[in-house]
Amino acid sequence: MRDFALEVYFSKWEFSARYHMTASDIESMKLSELLAMASPEDREAFDQQWLGYTETYGNPQLREEIAKTYDTAAASNILCFAGAEEGIYVAMRILLNKESHAIVVVPNYQAAETIPMEICDVSGIPLDAGNNWSLDINRLKSLIRPNTKLISINFPNNPTGAVLKHSVFQELIEICRERGIYLFSDEVYRLVERDASVRLPPVGDIYEKGLSLNVMSKAYGLSGLRIGWIMTRDTGLLQKMERYKHYLSICNSAPSERLAIIALKSRERILERNRALVNTNAEKLEAFFNEFHELFEWYRPDGGCVGFPRYKGPLETNQFCEDLVEKTGILLLPPKVYHSELMETPQDRFRIGFGRANIEEGLSVFRNYLKNA
Repeated sequence: MRDFALEVYFSKWEFSARYHMTASDIESMKLSELLAMASPEDREAFDQQWLGYTETYGNPQLREEIAKTYDTAAASNILCFAGAEEGIYVAMRILLNKESHAIVVVPNYQAAETIPMEICDVSGIPLDAGNNWSLDINRLKSLIRPNTKLISINFPNNPTGAVLKHSVFQELIEICRERGIYLFSDEVYRLVERDASVRLPPVGDIYEKGLSLNVMSKAYGLSGLRIGWIMTRDTGLLQKMERYKHYLSICNSAPSERLAIIALKSRERILERNRALVNTNAEKLEAFFNEFHELFEWYRPDGGCVGFPRYKGPLETNQFCEDLVEKTGILLLPPKVYHSELMETPQDRFRIGFGRANIEEGLSVFRNYLKNA
C-alpha cells in the first residue's frame, strides 16, 4: 500500500510543531481526571486489573457499555479493536475480495480508500463543496455495478465536518437495502454536532447490513486508550472479523478497556464538556476567518472538530502550509495529504482542527503571521 500521507506528515510535525492546529481529536484529560469520574467499584476494578490477555471481542462489560450508546445493540453486536484503524482494515479484508467493487466518498480518511484499493476495484463519489459537501445520489446510483459489495461513508466527515441531510441519508440506506450492499459508516465524530437536530442515527441501528465504526479517540477525546469498535446486527460477519483480528492485535489493553468503561459510564458529562469546547472554538475560528475574509473561505462545519477552509492567498496552498509551520510552528494539514487516487481533490483547501484547548494562542500567532507576510 502507498504511504499513509497524513501519518507521514504527522510523523514529521505532530510532536515538534508548537501549535497543533489540525488535530482531529478533542482535548484529552489526565488519567487522574478520568479516574475521578469512576465509581468506587470501577476504581477498584481498575486498581485490581489483572495484566494478562483479554477477550478478543473485548471486555464483556465494555461491550455492554458500548451497546448502550446505540438504540438496538446488545453486547453481541459489538467487536472491539485497537483503535478505529484496525476496524477499518479488518472490515475491508472480510467484506471485499478481488471480484468485488466498492464505492468510497472523497475527500476521506485515506485508509477508507487505500485499503479497499489493495483488494478490488474502487470508485470514488465526490462530496460536493458547493452543496455543503453533500452526496449526489443520482451520481452514486450511476457508479453501482452488479458486483458492488460495499459503500463507505464518513459523517460527520473528516476533513470537511459535513453531515448529510436526513433525507439524503435515508435514500442512501434504501439504495443499499434494495441492492443488498453493505454500508460501512465511519461515525467517529457522531455526538459532536453543532446542532443535535442534524445528527444522523448510527447505520448499525437502522440497516441490517450496516456497520457503524466508532472509537474513544474523537468525540470522547481519549485517543491514548486506543479503543475502537464496530457495531453491526450481522453477528456472523462480526465473528469473521473477530477471527481475522486473531492475526492482528488479538486483544486490546486490559487497563484501557477498564478506563473506557469508566468513560462511557460518564459519557454525557464528557460529551457535554467536549461539545462546549468545540462550539466555543468554532466561534473563535469563525471570527478569525471573518477578519481575514479576503484570504479564506470558511463555513462552520456541521459536526466534528475539523474543517476544510479554502485558501485564497498569493501562495500555492501546500506552500502556504509549509511556510506557516516552518516560520511559526503552526501545524495545518496541506491539500497534498488529501490526495486521492480515485479522483481530483481540492488543491486550495487545508484541514484545521478546533477541538483542543487554548486555541487563542495559536490564532494570535497565526494572525501576526498573516499581517506581517
